[in-house]
Amino acid sequence: MDLGIKDRVAIVAASSKGLGKASALGLAKEGVKLTICSRDKDALQKTADEIASQTGADVLAITCDVSKTDEIKNVVKETINKYSKVDILINNAGGPPVGAFLDFTLQDWQKAIELNLFSAITFSNEVIPCMKENKWGRIVNITSMSVKQPIDGLILSNTVRAGIAGLAKTISNEFAPYNILVNNVCPGRIYTDRIKQLAEQRAKRDKTSFDEAISAMKNDIPVGRIGRPEELANLIVFLASERASYITGTTIQVDGGLIKGLM
Repeated sequence: MDLGIKDRVAIVAASSKGLGKASALGLAKEGVKLTICSRDKDALQKTADEIASQTGADVLAITCDVSKTDEIKNVVKETINKYSKVDILINNAGGPPVGAFLDFTLQDWQKAIELNLFSAITFSNEVIPCMKENKWGRIVNITSMSVKQPIDGLILSNTVRAGIAGLAKTISNEFAPYNILVNNVCPGRIYTDRIKQLAEQRAKRDKTSFDEAISAMKNDIPVGRIGRPEELANLIVFLASERASYITGTTIQVDGGLIKGLM
């Protein structure tokens, strides 16, 4: 299927590894011109080189801490300077720390909000004027299955990522007349550094090994395995495409059937 996004321009946040990297690679395979960003300069450049080598895509790599507004603004500015537009935005950020409500200070909450919610607000605010002018845009927010079903021990993620879902539903209505479509994807247990961290926490809590913790995680999933990053990226690329032209304001989980709710 031709997704109709060849020569579109995408910014993929937090994309030196994991879900962001898989999303960037998937877009590049469709002929999209990319800006990728991350705090880790060396890992970022390595990813840019890998994507360019595998796909022939034009890849701009910019070091950026997505919790810092000025650095986000610079990413968008440099992207427009190079490509003259932004068509696609993939909002993404690392997960906040694991813990219970009383484990965290107000400063911890502020950091989580800046990293996971305010980064999405800032990126969206910076790119939407360009999308609005061109009457075409796709914004996909990578959130968490905690948006659908809160997860014990992830109070920061449960709360802040729910805010992204509210943001997306609201602006999807506001900008739909300009053909700017906004959706959320909710990764379940997908094998990334984040799931490794959660497995280590689980192993420590249950006094088991890392491998036993991973096996226990698999047991809860109807398809019987941990997901692969590209399985989430496949949905993201579709939602970012011309073929998703009647999908906006949705929150879709990719979790192997783990979430049991009807909605």
